[in-house]
Amino acid sequence: MHPDPDLDVLMAGYQHGDPESAAALIGRVSPMLHRYFMVQSVSRRFADDLLQETWLRIHESRHTYRPGQPVLPWLYAIARHVRVDQYRKVQRVETREQQVETLPEGGQPVSAAAAPDLQAILSTLPESHREVIFLLKGAGMSLEEVARATSSSVGSVKQKAHRAYEKLREVLEGFTRTKYRKAP
Repeated sequence: MHPDPDLDVLMAGYQHGDPESAAALIGRVSPMLHRYFMVQSVSRRFADDLLQETWLRIHESRHTYRPGQPVLPWLYAIARHVRVDQYRKVQRVETREQQVETLPEGGQPVSAAAAPDLQAILSTLPESHREVIFLLKGAGMSLEEVARATSSSVGSVKQKAHRAYEKLREVLEGFTRTKYRKAP
């Protein structure tokens, strides 16, 4: 994916206070950011909240964007920080709640007859691997752009993607074996 010159122009206008540029940028990028959060979260409402928080942070830090640099990795880096901050906040709250409640011994097994949906399959991956897969496949970013957005090296992105693909292959093969196993 090559840098989008239109996004560069819109971001420059947004930095200079042009409301039309800001509106156009939000209109173009919000659906991509929302999909990113939907892959990472459990509910549409939570993804909506993350999107809103991301735009607040983008607005507060728009002066830090350097013209000429790709816009999407800069935006996704902010979105990633928002997601991580929110995850940490939720973890703190859940930890406090668990200290008060008695937790059940284990969850109910997932029925092998039901086809796994994309969310269920992706939920088997570590969070950092889900993020890399989404940015590469869902957002169509290059390895270099993903590396910049996640503050890691291209080699690290390649490794996470490879491990994610291997894990997804295992999950799908397990589902296929279970679903199509012949009855005795």
